[in-house]
Amino acid sequence: MKSKIKISSHCKQLKLSAIGQQVEQMADQASITGISYLEFAENLLGVEIKYRNQKDQERKMKTARLPGTYDLKRYDCSLVEGIPSSRLEQLKELTWLDQKFNLIIMGPNGIGKSFLAAGLCHHAIEAGYKAYFRPMEQIMIMLKTKEISKAAMVDFKRLSQAHLLVIDDIMTINMARNEANSFFHFINALHEKVSFVITTNKSPKEWVETIGDEVITTAILDRLLYHCEIIKLTGESFRLKNRQTIFGKTA
Repeated sequence: MKSKIKISSHCKQLKLSAIGQQVEQMADQASITGISYLEFAENLLGVEIKYRNQKDQERKMKTARLPGTYDLKRYDCSLVEGIPSSRLEQLKELTWLDQKFNLIIMGPNGIGKSFLAAGLCHHAIEAGYKAYFRPMEQIMIMLKTKEISKAAMVDFKRLSQAHLLVIDDIMTINMARNEANSFFHFINALHEKVSFVITTNKSPKEWVETIGDEVITTAILDRLLYHCEIIKLTGESFRLKNRQTIFGKTA
């Protein structure tokens, strides 16, 4: 009993949470199976590594801020045009991410642009990349407040060190000139260091209407479209097709 207490204390001091919780059970099992001391030590360390990897994955998922739907196994390529299943499988290989390629996913509302982008982000996280999902509105708030908000500055530094950044619904809010300029400098700073996945319901030619400055718009597009694959999705809105009502069918 004294040894167990000492081991538990040592594990707590060394921050070996998983070993501390399971060492007694694993010791009893090792006694039954008769494994060597080296095998027992290997099993203990394996338990701790598995626990830490799981916690690290949970932390990455939390900071990624993925929307509710991101499982690419549920993405039905047959319901839209523009992304056949063979191309989706190619994207999941993430070679474009290693090459610092960008993706622009275009299409009408409700067609699954965010679903696809979030799924690729999730896939990148599972593969060990630093990947984050942010709606355009959150990006703009972060840029406006990073000098006065510690949380915004932390997120700014986090995104600046990303391998992949998804910007969802990129041109849904109008920008003042200073905001557009701030957004350009953000994109420019990450250009060729980070891969972007952009979702939008507007063609790049329409972006100037939102940004309000042709020169800044051209500069942003110049960075995003360099080494870029544009995916144009067409089809019926998933949300409208599966619209629900509280009244059920009516006569």
